[in-house]
Amino acid sequence: MTTLHEPAAAAATPDHQLSVWPASTAEPRPGDPTVGGVSLAEVAGRYGTPAYVLDEGEVRRRCGTYRDAFPEAEVHYAAKAFLCRAMAHWVAEEGLGLDVCSAGELELAVAAGFPADRIVLHGNAKTPQDLKRALWYGVGRIVIDSPSEIARIAAAVGPGGHQKVMVRVVPGISAGGHDKIRTGTEDQKFGLSIGDGYAQHAITRILDQPQLELTGLHCHLGSQITDVKPYLSAVRRMVGLMARLHEQHGLVLRELDLGGGHGIAYRPGEPAMDLTRLARKVRAELTEACAVAGLTVPRLIIEPGRAVVGPAGIALYRVVSVKHTAGRTFVAVDGGMSDNPRPALYGVRYVPRLVGRRGSPDHAAVTVVGRHCEAGDVLATDVALPDDVRAGDLLAVPVAGAYHLSMASGYNAVGRPPVVAVHNGHARLLVRRESLEDIRSRDVGL
Repeated sequence: MTTLHEPAAAAATPDHQLSVWPASTAEPRPGDPTVGGVSLAEVAGRYGTPAYVLDEGEVRRRCGTYRDAFPEAEVHYAAKAFLCRAMAHWVAEEGLGLDVCSAGELELAVAAGFPADRIVLHGNAKTPQDLKRALWYGVGRIVIDSPSEIARIAAAVGPGGHQKVMVRVVPGISAGGHDKIRTGTEDQKFGLSIGDGYAQHAITRILDQPQLELTGLHCHLGSQITDVKPYLSAVRRMVGLMARLHEQHGLVLRELDLGGGHGIAYRPGEPAMDLTRLARKVRAELTEACAVAGLTVPRLIIEPGRAVVGPAGIALYRVVSVKHTAGRTFVAVDGGMSDNPRPALYGVRYVPRLVGRRGSPDHAAVTVVGRHCEAGDVLATDVALPDDVRAGDLLAVPVAGAYHLSMASGYNAVGRPPVVAVHNGHARLLVRRESLEDIRSRDVGL
């Protein structure tokens, strides 16, 4: 059985569970853990803090896990979770496709040499620039999210052109770890509903555009889903729509995209998606549903993002101050919601660990907070850290690869952190730190 939270390599740290750390994690010296064969303390010393450490081997391993679990499917990495040129290169080498949501993400992918025909463009509000660049580079598919896009794409393609498209369908299924990341339900901004007929109407319009080739249907239920059942419900509803389209139009759709959203554990003991079970159940459900409907089984497409890169990332912070109050101890670090807004957005909490020195064997419950001018700038509440934690200490936060830097902001004009890759005992800079000069130079008015 393959899960998305496989235990890390055994380390001499009985007081810390490393199940959510990369598999390469080890501790050759007490208090000095390594990831990818590189000391986290050495990374912080060389590149400063805050910083993101990305384990290249863990990314590649997780790509391989998806290929093995879904050998008959197309696996597309969802770039919104995190993208840089190196990440695009790794994904391409591991045989995955790529989902992008903007001209900027597309530009990074193409700059890394990613084949355009293995790229899919998503987005509920694609700008003219997004579509122009996608057509210019020749992306493999564009996922239509609203009726207005049909005429816009057809006009941009031109009467002699050709573009493969899919339609994002709302299957009316509630799934996901938080209301703000549930996208398969009615009455939200994504996709076209089966229930009110908008999806069927849009498909009819697409069929009237000879330059657009409808290859299949797409849906995305949400994020942080750990139960297989919502995906099985989605298969049944999507195949039901395919059957109606075949009956009405004689249409045979070759592809079915079930999106991603596969949940991972952020804390030891939390549930995560069992990938092997998901693949087996979805495959069986799709085969059975198509047999009942008299349809050819379409090629399955899935879009993992967080589940590929999330557990491969470690965030490093330097403790700035420790404040004891009547009811709580606050450990403030030199980063926070500008480099990781997820705790403020979704109430997510992490399990930081002291690294770089061996702390006291006695632990105390503390709240780790960021440096920003918001009461909600909290990374972890009531977590155990050595009771001698002090200013200047280094904290490492695991499962920091997804939706951290990709959602980073310029709040308080604090520059975004660098990304450092570690692999086989070597560290190299992938994305440099945003400097004070960068912040100053973008402001051109007076």
